[in-house]
Amino acid sequence: MRAYRVTIDENSRARFNNNGAYCVGTGRMGLALQQEYQDQMKAVQALCGFRHIRGHGLFCGDMSICQPCRDAEGVEREAYCFTYLDRVVDSYLAAGLRPFLELGFMPDPLASGTQTIFYWKGNVTPPRDEARWVALVKATMEHLRARYGAEEVSAWPCEVWNEPNLPGFWQNADKAAYLRLYEITAPAVKAVLPDMPVGGPAICGGDGSQDWIRDFLAFCAEKALPVDFVSRHAYMGLTPERRGRYLYHGMRTVDDLMAEMQESRDIIDSFPRFRGIPMHITEFNTSYHPFCPIHDTTLNAATVAGLLARLGDVAASYSYWTFGDVFEECGVPRTPFHGGFGLMANGLIPKPTLWAFHFFNNLQGVCVHRDERLVLMRRGDGSWEGVAWNLCGPGEDGALSIELRLPGEGGYALLTRTVDDAHGNPLAHWLRMGQPASLTAEQLAFLRSAAQPLCAARDVFSGDGSLTAALTLEKNAVTHLRIVPARCEAEYGYDPGMYL
Repeated sequence: MRAYRVTIDENSRARFNNNGAYCVGTGRMGLALQQEYQDQMKAVQALCGFRHIRGHGLFCGDMSICQPCRDAEGVEREAYCFTYLDRVVDSYLAAGLRPFLELGFMPDPLASGTQTIFYWKGNVTPPRDEARWVALVKATMEHLRARYGAEEVSAWPCEVWNEPNLPGFWQNADKAAYLRLYEITAPAVKAVLPDMPVGGPAICGGDGSQDWIRDFLAFCAEKALPVDFVSRHAYMGLTPERRGRYLYHGMRTVDDLMAEMQESRDIIDSFPRFRGIPMHITEFNTSYHPFCPIHDTTLNAATVAGLLARLGDVAASYSYWTFGDVFEECGVPRTPFHGGFGLMANGLIPKPTLWAFHFFNNLQGVCVHRDERLVLMRRGDGSWEGVAWNLCGPGEDGALSIELRLPGEGGYALLTRTVDDAHGNPLAHWLRMGQPASLTAEQLAFLRSAAQPLCAARDVFSGDGSLTAALTLEKNAVTHLRIVPARCEAEYGYDPGMYL
């Protein structure tokens, strides 16, 4: 068993920017019209309290915004329908979520080509008529301003397109064409909502991705274009192996991913005009594929815990892709567990990574310690709160013992909630059940119960003006801990120990 000790004194402080609750990802926006989606969103929000939500497909056909028509003389007239947009945004706001708008993909009536992506065929070609695209953007912003108010909508960041450095998401990964799209789009947004934050280029990893950020900022500086933030994505998957519809690959280390994100931050800060502007990681996860089994595992939870502890060093936000498994990029999943991106499996079954977000997003107090295994906070009432994790890669094993030495005296209790291979891990039980594709009510209730963390209370040793708390984390465990006063308030005569 590996072991280490953490000693805290009254002056201990550590850097920790806890930005994980700022935004969470979804699939395409049109999925919000499904009941299961709404149920998952509300359940995740109750635990994690995200503040923004970002998804694809604002202008795709299932949102029905772009609806040109012909008049009696046969002349095509622009026409827009915001019925579904209102319905989706209303549901987000009711759940405590503000949109993080992504402008895309190209509506078929405006598209210059036929290239599409995903099962639902989002068009990824530039507009054939720039004026019509600008009119669409302005009309959408004007509608949102009229319905929700300029002050409210101006709090919604607005990102131009998604992953244009990848040829699947932007025709030929044509950088010049993307820069032109940004050149006409960002001013269109600002013309309606001058205070709405607008940015890009929403690139993903790959050769030359950092050059995209550099060239984007150089272009915007030269053209004096508005850039309120820079966005990019962060995934950890290496070269994959495919088996049927599923992808398997090794993972980069947390250190490696952080080095890439730091390089992006340094590029932004190398431009005097843009130094210090926010960098939003508008998607992050381990694998970049919606059928990769790692997403359902405790390994994913422990890896994400390590990222949540550090991404705030370089980014104003980092949006997990995605909150739920109502998701159809590569088709409709046929089983509740299939390696989907979501924090929650279909059937409202929490996955281990959901608890990592729940633990981190609800941390309170001042950070007194942070390392590759533990974040510890001192709360305003003098109690302690933290998250600990024990990341072990495939084939690795070994429990981790942590001893905390803290200032204080008197009676305290250590309260823990833990997910690991044996607790809060519904995938393991589903596998033993024979991987049923369609769950019965009984099976569903069982798996939801199995998805809950293990709760435990332990004594804390007190002596010589200090407290000593010990906990053990098994492989890929993520544990939330509270160290709180435990002063006896029992009623006279009450002694359950007589029966224990």
